[in-house]
Amino acid sequence: MSLFPILSNLRFQDVLDILLMTVLVYHLYLWFWGTKAFKALVGLVALGAVFTVARSWGLFLTTWVFQILWQVLVILLIILFQSEIRQALERVNPLRFIGFRAVTGGQEWIGKLARGVFSLAHKKIGALIVLERGDLVDELITGGIDLEGEPNRELLGSIFQKNSPLHDGAALIRQGKVAKVACYLPLSSREGVPEQWGTRHRAGLGLSERCDAWVIVVSEERGTVSIMHNGEATKIADEKQLIALVKEAVTPSGGNNQGLGERVFAILRRRFHLKVAALIIVTVFWLLLAGQQNFEVSLKVPLELKNTPNNLQILEPVHPELRITCRGLRKDASTLNPENVHAELDLTLAKWGRRTFRITRDQIVLPTDRIAIVRIEPSQLKFRFKEITLPKANPSQ
Repeated sequence: MSLFPILSNLRFQDVLDILLMTVLVYHLYLWFWGTKAFKALVGLVALGAVFTVARSWGLFLTTWVFQILWQVLVILLIILFQSEIRQALERVNPLRFIGFRAVTGGQEWIGKLARGVFSLAHKKIGALIVLERGDLVDELITGGIDLEGEPNRELLGSIFQKNSPLHDGAALIRQGKVAKVACYLPLSSREGVPEQWGTRHRAGLGLSERCDAWVIVVSEERGTVSIMHNGEATKIADEKQLIALVKEAVTPSGGNNQGLGERVFAILRRRFHLKVAALIIVTVFWLLLAGQQNFEVSLKVPLELKNTPNNLQILEPVHPELRITCRGLRKDASTLNPENVHAELDLTLAKWGRRTFRITRDQIVLPTDRIAIVRIEPSQLKFRFKEITLPKANPSQ
């Protein structure tokens, strides 16, 4: 199958289709990377590639077997990975963005929080702090004791000191206040995380995979500070960096004054190699499937007039054209052009004056019978003929 005809007939809808699927594949990779579901997803992609090739090559038996397997696999995957599917659906819920709650009041508490966190880190006191954003985390956490207080050095020190009965759980910050303590977070089941990570890091990663909350983790063994967001961990070097990230977490605009173009460019540049890889994969699959897609093409074709009587002259139209709309598989329909599509009209029965001729599908010659003619415009043509006198033959010649 030649790709040039398909690419030359690329439509806006096709580009949009590729871009939407690229975004979906990219986010599926981020959501499921390192989990057990990711291995199953890779296996599904491989099976999908085999199925696509089998169908495009016309392998009837293989295609039939795969169609049955897909029905069984879909049900099996829904049962096995219902928690991962639920998380993915929660992430694409548009109400998450509508319901974002910016922190009211000032942001003085952010500086106090950063000083308190690094005070714990210097003393090698482990801590787990959840910054709630748009998603309510109550249904994702267990336990917890209600509290209301500023997240300053004194309060954080009393919560997470080793002799405190609250130090093993997490503190929840909601609207700039410590709302709950001794909360237990869901652990991440992701494989391939750093070996030095303990329960706190897995808990912080697990919550960040399931909602839009940001989680600050202080390591008890190494005295380091990390922040978890969207299933990713970032190591924090100092208070200044932590303050900038917390401001980004609690403000809808991301805490910066960048213009729209700069923000879009920053988003595209982030994990650029993964985005390019997703685009290439989706484009390859699209090209493999596009040839099997039903496709309509419309083109202008000159009407060839044949067998015009010698005693008649065509006054109008002198050079008639037809617009022909055809439908077929994209790999066939995209090859159509005015050079391989012919329209003919036989004028043997024409007479002088005005005459109307119907244009039928039988008068259109296509390069393959796998393409159907949907519409011919105009469906009839009005000609005006003039009778002319033929020169008489010379008897002496």
